[in-house]
Amino acid sequence: MKIRCIENKLERLNSNILAVSLFKEEKINTDIEEIEIIANDFDAEYGKFELSKVLINDNLIDIFLVGMGRREDLNNEKLRVLGGNLSRKAKNIAKDKGKNLDIINLNLTQENIGAFAEGILLGDYKFDKYKSEKCNGIIENVNLYSDIDATEQLKRAEIMAKSTIIARDLVNEPSNVIYPETLANEAIRLGEEYGFEVEVYEQGKIEALGMEAYLSVARGSSNKPRFIVMRYFADKENEEILGLVGKGITYDTGGYCIKSRSSMFDMKTDMAGGASVIGAMCAIANQKLNKNVVGVIAACENSISGEAYKPGDIINSMAKKTIEVGNTDAEGRLTLADAVYYIINNEKANKVVDVATLTGAAIVALGTIASAVVTNNEEFYKEVEVAAQKSGEKIWKMPVFDEYKKMIKGHETDLKNAPGQEGGCITAGLFVGEFVGDTPWVHIDIAGPSVVEKTEGYKYKGATGEAVRTLYYLAEGK
Repeated sequence: MKIRCIENKLERLNSNILAVSLFKEEKINTDIEEIEIIANDFDAEYGKFELSKVLINDNLIDIFLVGMGRREDLNNEKLRVLGGNLSRKAKNIAKDKGKNLDIINLNLTQENIGAFAEGILLGDYKFDKYKSEKCNGIIENVNLYSDIDATEQLKRAEIMAKSTIIARDLVNEPSNVIYPETLANEAIRLGEEYGFEVEVYEQGKIEALGMEAYLSVARGSSNKPRFIVMRYFADKENEEILGLVGKGITYDTGGYCIKSRSSMFDMKTDMAGGASVIGAMCAIANQKLNKNVVGVIAACENSISGEAYKPGDIINSMAKKTIEVGNTDAEGRLTLADAVYYIINNEKANKVVDVATLTGAAIVALGTIASAVVTNNEEFYKEVEVAAQKSGEKIWKMPVFDEYKKMIKGHETDLKNAPGQEGGCITAGLFVGEFVGDTPWVHIDIAGPSVVEKTEGYKYKGATGEAVRTLYYLAEGK
């Protein structure tokens, strides 16, 4: 799908499908009588769509009336949702390839138009790679008619959507397609395409680094781990390095604390944090941000075999902190512990964000709407919060009282990975925080919003690519 801005001269319309954006209590003036007749009777309540067929210049055109609601109530996220819904509705009536979607009366700011376009592009997504019969409805061109030139915002929208879709595709692939080695290969391929360096450590190098916590999780699988390091350095005069760490469990059985069949079915998505870091690195490099960013993923499978780690084991870590394994299904924090320690001490990251589908407790606390955040630095958290507001991805900061920190202390070890259900998303985050020292750090638990159960707005059933755009805006820092 290609999207562009066109000067608001409606005599140039050559539509297969036309959409008219309408605000409550605002008159429309298009100089096209046929459109104005149907528009004047339309209640432009936000999110309302009405489809009509209208004869214009001897052409029978499908026309969507799109309710924008009251102008003062509209924001970028509402526009993304509207764009996503419009994209799918137009696609559903486009029975042949080569259809055009023209959107008129788009009296919005440049930033608003960018958000609307982002929603349109993301709403066009569908993961049907393995279906023999694919959707025939294709919108090839979207033309936004506006008095405002939003060309730059459309370019931004395209890379934001494309990078988010990269993450969605990686997460939606089954675990027999995406496992540690193939995830690393995808990172290499994307690095070559978008312009960032990728280095992959195999098991021998991981062992030499002393990543025992990470390797303990990986031991049970015949698919060997890969530690993926992605580097983008555009400001070599600056020592500031942003570190992005993504959880990369390409499949999670729960280990010996095995999950139920229903809980295990979607565990191909347990690498969504890693996929988001890959997507963000693509966007950062594509936009040639004048920043230094390193992303790392400790990719492995949490499986069962005679070599798998067990409840009650005591393991070490790269930071030389000992850990009592209370639950082999609390594995993500073990891989992240070594990954965040590595990125700070070996890659010299000054600020670190880790993104992970870490706990079911985050879903219990916040549902699928928002990601739970744990941080050790309020100033850095504010930067992440601003980035999340730009992206429309919702986050919520959890409390980090000292009482929570006491819960992760071990009896015979420095730490334990499973202190119990109480405050689960907080204690899991704080466990990772034990390995960052004083480095400003934000942990984002995307377990809830990383996957949706139904298609709605600009999100298609399955992986959402959550956090890609927030990480990009954080790196951009404007």
